[in-house]
Amino acid sequence: MTDTHMKWPDRYGRVILHEIDSTNAEAARRIGDLSGPTWIMARMQTAARGRRGRPWANPAGNFAATLVLRHPGAPGQAALRSFTAALALHEAFVTATGRPGSFALKWPNDVLLNGGKVAGILLEGLHHGTGAHAQAGLAIGIGVNLAAAPDPGQVEPGALRPVSLLSETGTAIDPEEFLNILAPAYARLESQFASYGFAPLRAAWLERAARLGEPVTARMGSETVTGTFETIDETGQLVLRGSHGVRRITAAEIFF
Repeated sequence: MTDTHMKWPDRYGRVILHEIDSTNAEAARRIGDLSGPTWIMARMQTAARGRRGRPWANPAGNFAATLVLRHPGAPGQAALRSFTAALALHEAFVTATGRPGSFALKWPNDVLLNGGKVAGILLEGLHHGTGAHAQAGLAIGIGVNLAAAPDPGQVEPGALRPVSLLSETGTAIDPEEFLNILAPAYARLESQFASYGFAPLRAAWLERAARLGEPVTARMGSETVTGTFETIDETGQLVLRGSHGVRRITAAEIFF
């Protein structure tokens, strides 16, 4: 059900590489030379990483790309791009498979397929220029298990099982073809964010949220909090209700 003729979004650049250490690292090297938002995709990564510096397995045929934004706004606005990217991924998956009921969004930055993790998002701040001309940028790194999932032994204890799009749905899609679906979806949502703010994206994200209204556990360093996942607030924080009352959480690892 993929549409290979989807139009590449205006004003978005595209760089396709065969092999690189990390697309986020390449984003940091290139940001000073980019004139606008640019996708950097690599067919192979030799030093891919996920959140908290963990290695990210990237078997051949999987998707690894970073969207570089030169002017992402204030830090709070930049952080909300994880929700924009998650929604774009959800849309791309549904376009590719025709299975909207199979996918869900896990706070803060994962996409689930049949309850397993099929994609992750990593946001990193970038800096270019010096002194009065210094500017901040943002790297939105995206990894998708299109063709193969890493061995379950490679994920931390208690984490969701990794799954691939191919094994769970039978959909085979080339990484560059997937980018051609994802990029227009992201551009449309980015435009919506710029015009209307976070509220419409928040509502759309909550409609697709995994375990909304159910108990979840948040781990923040040495602290663990369990409660009912009530919502995400207007700043993207997770809102849990439990014996501790209402707790708003900015960053955590979430376990079901």
